[in-house]
Amino acid sequence: MPERPEVEALARFLTEHAGGRKIDRVQLAAFSALKTFDPPLDAVVGRQLSEVGRVGKYLTFDLDGLWLVLHLARGGWIQWREQLAAGRPKLGKGPLALRVGVDGGAGFDVTEKRLAIWVVRSLEDVEGIAGLGPDPLAAGFGPEELAKVLAGQTGNLKRVLTDQSLLAGVGNAYSDEALHVAKLSPFKTAGKLTPEEVARLYAALVGVLRDAAERSAGLPASGLKSEKKSGMRVHGRTGEACPECGDVVREVSFATKSLQYCATCQTGGKPLADRRLSRLLK
Repeated sequence: MPERPEVEALARFLTEHAGGRKIDRVQLAAFSALKTFDPPLDAVVGRQLSEVGRVGKYLTFDLDGLWLVLHLARGGWIQWREQLAAGRPKLGKGPLALRVGVDGGAGFDVTEKRLAIWVVRSLEDVEGIAGLGPDPLAAGFGPEELAKVLAGQTGNLKRVLTDQSLLAGVGNAYSDEALHVAKLSPFKTAGKLTPEEVARLYAALVGVLRDAAERSAGLPASGLKSEKKSGMRVHGRTGEACPECGDVVREVSFATKSLQYCATCQTGGKPLADRRLSRLLK
């Protein structure tokens, strides 16, 4: 899933390529992806795109009084074309969900049927945006603010870090990375961290996100996925050696996703139980 660093880089890329240009066409290829009907999707046609921004994992297109908002879900992506295909996409055919053209013939395709699209007058009209927690890299967000987020949380760190109503923009990959850097078990109870552990987690989270953002800066949309994968320490590296201690990177699998961790660095050498609904070691 695209997370804060990749969505930020996509927003900058699209602003550089489409900012200041008018929307010539919007063509929906996945009807279920559109979550609003008033204003209609075609209301954005003819409007000038001021810039593309990011809120949490949402891409926000500022269109002179209206907003086009995209959430790329688990596998969504942006494919920029200097010369966009002229034909109208067929509903339900292939991975294409939305095609957006700007003046001059360029534009982009948005792929992934399960993504979500809104056209709204205010960003707060998107329920997910209205309910977002604080951004870990926002000015004024420090260890004390993270401690407040974690306080009283009975769930595990992995769940809390990826809950968008508690922290905005962090997903499966960067939560794995931050927990590895902080040397904390993904299944440690979030509300029971010591002040020293909170400080470690804050430093790790901010460091991981900033490093990923710096690596992604200036890359074209087509290069962001490979950059994200290449920069991972443990996420997606099951069976490889931990870059810190050399132990094997292990995995815990769930119904639709998995997490990766190092037992030596994070759980005192104890492997976590790898079965659904099990009582996981802490």
